[in-house]
Amino acid sequence: MGTASKTRGARRGAAADPHVVELGKLMLARARRLGLAMADLLCREIDAYRDGSVVTKEEVAESCVANVTFIFDSLAGNADVDVAPAEHTGTARALAGVPLPAVMTAYRIGFRFMWEETLATARAATIPTDSILDATARVFFAQDTFTQAMATAYRQQLTTKILEREEERSALVEALLAHRITDMQSLWEAADLLRLPTSGPYVVVAAELPAIGKLGLPTIENKLSARDIRSAWRLLPDLQVGIVHLRGPETKDGMDTLVEVLRQAATARVGISPSFRELAETSDALRLARVTVTGKSSGTSLVSVFDDTPLAVAAVSAPDVMAKIKLLVLSRIDELPAEERVILLDTFQAWVDAGGSANDTAAKIFCHPNTVRHRLRRIEDLTGRSLSRPKDLAELCLALEVERRLP
Repeated sequence: MGTASKTRGARRGAAADPHVVELGKLMLARARRLGLAMADLLCREIDAYRDGSVVTKEEVAESCVANVTFIFDSLAGNADVDVAPAEHTGTARALAGVPLPAVMTAYRIGFRFMWEETLATARAATIPTDSILDATARVFFAQDTFTQAMATAYRQQLTTKILEREEERSALVEALLAHRITDMQSLWEAADLLRLPTSGPYVVVAAELPAIGKLGLPTIENKLSARDIRSAWRLLPDLQVGIVHLRGPETKDGMDTLVEVLRQAATARVGISPSFRELAETSDALRLARVTVTGKSSGTSLVSVFDDTPLAVAAVSAPDVMAKIKLLVLSRIDELPAEERVILLDTFQAWVDAGGSANDTAAKIFCHPNTVRHRLRRIEDLTGRSLSRPKDLAELCLALEVERRLP
């Protein structure tokens, strides 16, 4: 494990001072008793060790005995000093969830205890002062080696845990997107594991991939988290997809904040579904987000929000059927030159948005009201539908919505 399992660094330089070797042997004879005493001290001083629920006293004692033995082996001049116990400690503490600063504090307290015992033994054995100084340097080096090995193993295990947790979260997101989780208890558990609130409003965000291996929204989870917006993401073959919880008392406020962050982060087109309340609706929301990002682009912004009006929902509910309806209604308009086609459809959309007022439409698109009326009559002639008959108008509006939504 780690970068090395053996070290000879504690014995660098000239041959060991015989007084230091003598001291090391004296301490090795007491290593187990000192390790157990050190464990008692740490279990009193370190919160994570105190009640034995996170790390048992036996585990702390095992680590302390290994630590003490390592240090005194280095003083005694043993040929090879094994740091595997330190690596084991680092891995075990990371798996147990003990914060690294707490483990480092335990090492600091334990080292002080051990060195105080070593000094007392050296004085009792009348070890010369120069030899004690030599022993101090060796102990510091050995302790640094042992601590570094522990911390490296801890960080490696923590990285593995983070990657595994992210894989689990990604799989949960995919299960929600694919509608494989449906019962309420499982949905609540999924929300907890994804670190999302158990009820909405949520939205699904879908971002195009600008290139193979590149994300449309790099580091987006961190950027949203900085604005107190929780989210969970999954990379699909063609899209980067996220479930996002909208914070704040008003859905609109949360949506506005989300759009602001997405616009700053987006490197490719992004579609946002309408808001929904229950995670069971995630799959339907993904379909609407996907339609939004893959449909016809409107405006210059990379970020588009699905307009969840009845006509919009109807237009994307059955794409194959809707495409046929559009073809049936707009086939002759589709045969026109592209520029003329766009002018007619834009005029009709503006007229609908203006509530059927030719004057308001003319003001909006900067032309004469008679020009608007002429274009509308052209639409009636080409489609065989009258704007004064509600049924015909409904068909035209639906066909135009399909034209806007579907690629």
